[in-house]
Amino acid sequence: MSYLFAAYTVTWILLFAYVGMISGKQKKLDQEVATLRKLIDQKK
Repeated sequence: MSYLFAAYTVTWILLFAYVGMISGKQKKLDQEVATLRKLIDQKK
């Protein structure tokens, strides 16, 4: 039974790490899009 608990714990840790990594990448992309929009607006 302890192996089952360990497997669930590792799975949840990996899931949270993956979601955190994706969230960080999304923030970076949002910043890049905002920068590009500013550059486009300046050229108009």
